Amino acid sequence: MELLVPLVIGQILRISGYVAAIALVSVVMNLIHQLFFYKRNEPPVVFHLFPFIGSTISYGMDPYKFFFSSREKYGDIFTFILLGKKITVFLGTEGNEFILNGKLKDVNAEEVYGKLTTPVFGSDVVYDCSNSKLMEQKKFIKFGLSQEALECYVPLIEEEVNQYIKTSGKFKGPTGTIDLASVMAEITIFTAGRTLQGSEVRAKLTSEFADLYHDLDLGFSPINFMLPWAPLPHNRKRDTAHARMREIYLEIIRERRNSGEQDTQAKDMIWNLMRCVYRDGHKIPDKEIAHMMITLLMAGQHSSSAISCWIMLRLASQPEMTEKLYAEQINALGADLPQLEFAHLEKLPLHAHVIKETLRIHSSIHTLMRKVKNPLPVPGTPYVIPTTHTLLSSPGVTARDERFFKNAMTWDPHRWELRVEEEEGDTVDYGYGAVSKGTRSPYLPFGAGRHRCIGEKFAYLNLTVIVATLVREFRFFNPEERNGVPETDYSSLFSRPMQPATVRWERRGE
Repeated sequence: MELLVPLVIGQILRISGYVAAIALVSVVMNLIHQLFFYKRNEPPVVFHLFPFIGSTISYGMDPYKFFFSSREKYGDIFTFILLGKKITVFLGTEGNEFILNGKLKDVNAEEVYGKLTTPVFGSDVVYDCSNSKLMEQKKFIKFGLSQEALECYVPLIEEEVNQYIKTSGKFKGPTGTIDLASVMAEITIFTAGRTLQGSEVRAKLTSEFADLYHDLDLGFSPINFMLPWAPLPHNRKRDTAHARMREIYLEIIRERRNSGEQDTQAKDMIWNLMRCVYRDGHKIPDKEIAHMMITLLMAGQHSSSAISCWIMLRLASQPEMTEKLYAEQINALGADLPQLEFAHLEKLPLHAHVIKETLRIHSSIHTLMRKVKNPLPVPGTPYVIPTTHTLLSSPGVTARDERFFKNAMTWDPHRWELRVEEEEGDTVDYGYGAVSKGTRSPYLPFGAGRHRCIGEKFAYLNLTVIVATLVREFRFFNPEERNGVPETDYSSLFSRPMQPATVRWERRGE
């Protein structure tokens, strides 16, 4: 037995030596390949020591820092290795145009995002169906984003925020502190539920539904780009939550079909989808309706939650801006501050500028990817992007670029008072109504092209009403232990403030 121990140790050391030797050889071969065997008709590859890992760590820790530092070395077009995959980045407005307005036969979003979104949203919707079907689904959803619908949403959103202030227990007394991450997540799921989903679904947004939403949201973990079906704890919770949420929606649909009272809630999204028909003549299956409703809830809440959190953090770091917003409401709407209406919003330009400026710096999605389907020559360059690559656009880079925005990383809502944005330009109809191509602008917080977010107008409206309502009730300040705003947490698929994201509030009139 005593002789066996040294033998085992020796065997382990030999194996470790073999592994180290193999690793060293792979590093050396990788360096030789980068230095001597690069392809001149392909973009330069960001230098990296370790194969497979490549630039994964530096990109994952701070994507914008990685993009800007790489652009200094390689220009607007370069390739980096992300967990063994070749990702070609094309920065700037030309890059946004090239990628986001690429032809359907040349670039594909479904192959990039489908494996991540399908377990969360469900089958046969979004990226788990053909692009033509997705365009039809977006057209159906626009029912809840019409001008008439948006006008009706304003008092509902204000009511939800005021109800939350009164009943949540987070705003007791004349002053206190709140965790913005949880508060804004709850407020935005209530406002999205009340407006985009209808009163029946809003009534089900109890603690159980909130827990289900949280577990379903775990499906957007970055690791799920690689292992979406792995039996990991967060994936098991995701799948359980999806099944339960789908059943909740299916129960509502079944009850409505059995009751036959389809005219009682004519402006309800579920009734709308129950009446919609695809171009080939078949009605939307109930399962797809449920999956679209899950998608709509998450789309209506996710980015609004993060952006509203950033807005309140910025207001707390500059309390004078909160007072300017309050004064704007007094001057525009009267000292009695009547219930908000849609027509009031155009009288509150500073509110709009606060939201635009926050979206400019804190856009929740820093990366938009497309799989290359055909070799793509890049105009004005010797480069041809092969089908083994994935294209990456980052509109957030142009939004932070000094060439487009002076003192780009300074949060200054007043910059929008003097700024004249370029005209929207040409429009195109991808199957859900005419939209602007939009890629000439350096400000694209909602993307561009066929996958541009159709909820852009709702997001601005939702955020404006939420901020206006909170500003009426409170002043906001940083906690004593913090100056400025927290750093950005890039560990999730959606950028958000690093925790804790707390602010101190004081009730007006106290």
